[in-house]
Amino acid sequence: MGIHYDYKSTRGDKAMKKEAKRKARIEQRRAKRLSANPKEDEGKNMHDINKPITLEDLTNPDKN
Repeated sequence: MGIHYDYKSTRGDKAMKKEAKRKARIEQRRAKRLSANPKEDEGKNMHDINKPITLEDLTNPDKN
């Protein structure tokens, strides 16, 4: 019985360490994903809302 005497007293500390470790892994994945796909942000340029959309805007792949 002497082995488990501090289980409840350290339970909160262990939970906080586990949560911090989980958040660190999530941040590493997010940073890796953003560094791997920088072109993703470039492709989200919006069309000028004051200019009408023409067929050439939709079909020309070279126009940015």
